[in-house]
Amino acid sequence: MKFPSLKNLAESAAKTAKRFPFELLFALTATIATTVNIELNTIAREAENWCLRLTMMGNLGLLLNLSATLFAEAHALARAKKLLLNLLASIIAVAILFLLDPTERESDYTRFFLLSIALHLVVAYSGFTESGRIQGFWQFNKTLFLRFLTSALYCVVLGLGISAAVGAVNYLFGVNFEFDTYRIIWTWIVFMFGTLFFLSGVPTDFTALDGDFSYPKGLKVFTQYVLIPLATIYVAILLAYEVKILAKWNLPKGNVGYLIMGYSVFGILSLLLVYPIREQAENKWLKTYARSFYFLMLPLLVLLFVAIGARVFKYGITEFRYFLIALACWLLFITIYFLLFKKQNIKLIPITLSILALLSVYGPQGAFSVSEFSQRRILANIMERNGSYRDGKFIPVKKISKQDGNRAVAVLEYLVNRHDITSLQSYFNTNLQAVSDSLGKRNSKWNKGFAMDRYELRMNKLTWVKKQLNLNKFSGRYYDGDVVEVDLPFVNYIFNNKDEVLVLKGYDYIIDLNAYTDTAGVISRGADLTIKQKSKSYKYSIWINNELITFDPNELIPTLTARYPKKDDEGVDTNIEAVAIPASLLTLSGQSKSFEVKLVLSRLSYSYENKKITRIDLSGTYLIKRK
Repeated sequence: MKFPSLKNLAESAAKTAKRFPFELLFALTATIATTVNIELNTIAREAENWCLRLTMMGNLGLLLNLSATLFAEAHALARAKKLLLNLLASIIAVAILFLLDPTERESDYTRFFLLSIALHLVVAYSGFTESGRIQGFWQFNKTLFLRFLTSALYCVVLGLGISAAVGAVNYLFGVNFEFDTYRIIWTWIVFMFGTLFFLSGVPTDFTALDGDFSYPKGLKVFTQYVLIPLATIYVAILLAYEVKILAKWNLPKGNVGYLIMGYSVFGILSLLLVYPIREQAENKWLKTYARSFYFLMLPLLVLLFVAIGARVFKYGITEFRYFLIALACWLLFITIYFLLFKKQNIKLIPITLSILALLSVYGPQGAFSVSEFSQRRILANIMERNGSYRDGKFIPVKKISKQDGNRAVAVLEYLVNRHDITSLQSYFNTNLQAVSDSLGKRNSKWNKGFAMDRYELRMNKLTWVKKQLNLNKFSGRYYDGDVVEVDLPFVNYIFNNKDEVLVLKGYDYIIDLNAYTDTAGVISRGADLTIKQKSKSYKYSIWINNELITFDPNELIPTLTARYPKKDDEGVDTNIEAVAIPASLLTLSGQSKSFEVKLVLSRLSYSYENKKITRIDLSGTYLIKRK
């Protein structure tokens, strides 16, 4: 195997840079922004936010310009027109920079993801916008797919190699390269090297692809023996489940929608991968499989619509339920199209998906407008039936059931986190933008001396709203954009030992508590002692020369809870600010035949729900004395 020389590599890189200057410029912007963001982590929220937005812009700008370049090359546009297309694509990318603000709206992460998916799909067909040319379209995307896999492999190998080299320097020369160094290395490798390597393999002769009927044997094997069997297993399970719910006449589980989506992805991908060879005599069974696939999709789509409807009627529409509905409608359209039309155009798949994704981003029909309207209406209905809605405005609740209280807080958390506190402006006389700005200027309770990060800021906004509506004692949750209720709120306490100097008088040995030991334990040796530590069920055991002493932090909790009752109104679900207490309240004692041991905790954090401990997290030190 002949490896390319450094000269050839440099010439190839220069050629790629000349062909894709705008794409590489946006990739460089994203790389630098991500690097700066790594260095600014938890230091400056506003600067982090702009770095994150620049990273998003870099990704979208690269994809927009790549689509423009491929379109211009495929249509042999003059250099001036190509430049004009790239400038227009760059202007759109810069405009998106000011539209996306993930610090204020968590939903902007999803917006970015949708835009990125849509533009990836546009890249797939931007060079084949004319009718026909299906073979060239397939060959082009096959080349991009394989180039992407090769690029990923090179990035992983290069990243691991350089990371190992940095680790060796750390070990051998005592140089202190921190973890951020590794993150920056991987950022430059993936964002710059990976992009440059991938772009260097993008086909240049689009016309030649139309006459290319080559097909990788490995791709056929992968599809025939991996993807298609997996899709078959999926459909067998789903059809059996459908028979079960019909027999018992029960509503399907909400998560069945994801399984159906998984089956459709496996099935459609497998059909696309074998598209060029489906007409060959030895592969006639593929046409039969394709038709059966779409026939089997019909009952599964009925199941999917029923599962989505059950969640929507109960909890309303959120972004993820919107996407499930949109994808279900798209799957129904694609299924009917491939069942009814013999002349099938596979370009329809990325074209319609990209349009669907773009329509979901902004506008009254978009996922975010529809879901915000749906959840606002649910919240207004809850407040109205509890007498807390007057003249179009919310007023503090006087009496509300636990179920309605938890449900209201779940919706509030969803709206504040996903759409910002300003999404509730129509229900308040107070200027919520001013409230948001004021909360954003406060210092962090998590990291003393620093500005709060985006997560703490959102939590503080939610706390403010709950205070205004007198909903402090209620708790709700939404997971992955899916609003759900929590019947039993939990309370979290954090206690720190305020005595920073540990008194060792009267003790012979000291060893740190290892609070995260598994069942195998951890063993330490020295000073004629063999010490083994283990933890299980929130109890911490230490063997000293095979003499066992066990400590139970649960013994401290009743005293701490009684002496420091939760009086603040900063939300039932979490108490961010730790309470500093004397060392005597964080000390446990025990003894064995030959040793007396004191466990002095420096921090104890625990949560309980309905008077039952659900989590304990601690750190501390063992003081050991021979009898």
